[in-house]
Amino acid sequence: MQRQAVDSSVSQRDELEMREMRFAMLLSLLIGFAMLAGKVAAYLMTHSAAIFSDAAESVIHVIAVAFASFSLRLGARPASHHFLYGYERISFFSAGFEGALIVVAAIAILFESIREWITGLQLHNLSSGVFMILAAGIINAGLGYYLLRTGRRTNSIILEADGKHVLTDSWTSFGVVGGLVLVLLTHWKPFDPLVAMAVAVNILWSGGRLVWRSAVGLLDYSDPEAGRKIRERLDAICSELNIQYHGVRFRTTGYRQIIEVHLLFPRLTSVSEAHGLATILEERLPAELGMPAEVITHLESLEDHGEVHHHQHYTGKPD
Repeated sequence: MQRQAVDSSVSQRDELEMREMRFAMLLSLLIGFAMLAGKVAAYLMTHSAAIFSDAAESVIHVIAVAFASFSLRLGARPASHHFLYGYERISFFSAGFEGALIVVAAIAILFESIREWITGLQLHNLSSGVFMILAAGIINAGLGYYLLRTGRRTNSIILEADGKHVLTDSWTSFGVVGGLVLVLLTHWKPFDPLVAMAVAVNILWSGGRLVWRSAVGLLDYSDPEAGRKIRERLDAICSELNIQYHGVRFRTTGYRQIIEVHLLFPRLTSVSEAHGLATILEERLPAELGMPAEVITHLESLEDHGEVHHHQHYTGKPD
């Protein structure tokens, strides 16, 4: 009964977090469309290379959010007989896809900025364009912090990636506003493409970091900080249960941790007792870590586990 209550509580928490993530993603998509429409209108009014750079990033953002929303729904599906570990690792692919799109946008912005500078700068209605982009930047800043906070609370790399992208978009808008204000004050038009190029370099760095994070996630990079927290809680729980452990390995799916650990029991411990203690640890560790996790335990004899591992290492066969 106690285990059923724990499972029910975890299930309810996961369902609430999933609803929150879906709402955040929907909000991001709707605001993304609104921001895109406003920035395209501002570009058509002004013909500013800097505003073009901001609008180009918004195009990428809308495409990326649509793909991220699909990834979020796919990742929430339960495991199947073809995908025994579920679909959660799609989150790394989603983050990498978004990062790659950002890199493409940066290259397009650089090309367009240089082209407009060479062909001649024709700027119009800058004051109206500045106010429109400033408003977009303020809205995106609020949305970005909301997405980032929600992503960290729910352990969603998809929302975190989206939040970082939206924050980058807001800083892009503020940079564009600064550049256009300089144009208005000095009447020196090259400030416009120069700001666009600076924006391109900034988002190129942001996109590259997302691609890198996606790559290391797919390669099962083990975060040292996560490892420290896992071992701290393992030490405390195993000390309380009077058991020892070794062989800890862990990886993230982008939403939850999958933790493997070998538990050591005295040789005379019954299988039933050892299994019972292992089950307690498997249930307590995710709760005390405060994050979704699946714990996989391997039971070993305390007295001779070293000899068994040594034999298997050199022969490749169990005893």
